[in-house]
Amino acid sequence: MTDLQFGFSLTPTTDISLHHDLVTAAEEDGLDLVGIQDHPYASTLLDTFSLMSTLLVPTNRLRFFPDVTNLPLRQPAVLANMAASLDLLSGGRFELGIGAGGYWDAISRFGVPRLTTAQALDAMEEAMNVMRALWQQDTIVRLKGDYHSVDGVQAGPAPAHRINIWIGAQGPRSLRLTGRIGDGWAAPIPSYLPYEKWAEANAIIDAAAGAAGRDPADVLRMSQLVGTVTDRRGDAEARVGSAPVRGTPDQWAELIARLATEQPYRAFIFWPEAQSVEQVQRFAREVVPAARRLVDAAEPAS
Repeated sequence: MTDLQFGFSLTPTTDISLHHDLVTAAEEDGLDLVGIQDHPYASTLLDTFSLMSTLLVPTNRLRFFPDVTNLPLRQPAVLANMAASLDLLSGGRFELGIGAGGYWDAISRFGVPRLTTAQALDAMEEAMNVMRALWQQDTIVRLKGDYHSVDGVQAGPAPAHRINIWIGAQGPRSLRLTGRIGDGWAAPIPSYLPYEKWAEANAIIDAAAGAAGRDPADVLRMSQLVGTVTDRRGDAEARVGSAPVRGTPDQWAELIARLATEQPYRAFIFWPEAQSVEQVQRFAREVVPAARRLVDAAEPAS
């Protein structure tokens, strides 16, 4: 079978019972990933990492990631420890999605100095260097940056596996950064980057990876698709604009197969317009198997 990954994105509301039901459905029906949105400035939402720790416990196979971490509100040396701890506690089932910060009006109300886009990306690169250094063992870390520094910090704990850093990039510079040093691209939802920009964004990542001496295929591409699985055929083309995908399981499968064959997407994260067990189950039971069959039929056997 083609090496594709599938998951869903969870909004961390205070409906804790629903979250457990959603994750149970995802685990039982064979999904691979659960992304949890991170908005520390939103008073109606739970802390992403606290919720994640409770949802990792009753699962055995699902991998979790923040989708994506609001880095300006997460000090990277502490974030490194949180990430490694979750990875160790879950037996290697944590990955790290990060973003340079999007809602600066909300972020700055927490006392964080407002950064320009260029500054925020420089800060994110420094943060990635800090975290990766602190995930090593038996090392004293000294890194001096303009935004993030550590001076004589003992590295550790080491995570259970090499934690992937998936960058929520959308502009050319952040896409080039993703290709140069990221483990993956957690593509933003279409309201941030419309469908017609996706191929160009992937090409920028490919070029940056190649220029850095990397195999572009080593940068995981993750398509994040907002919408609803319906019984009646609807609009599931997703070629231009940012409208949610609303269509039958076959339409969803055709869309995913097109993205997996025309572009280098290897992971697909379903963002249900209304969080429900029924939607997660329909995606896992009806969309995913059909999408796998279509991609397998389209791609030559290796």
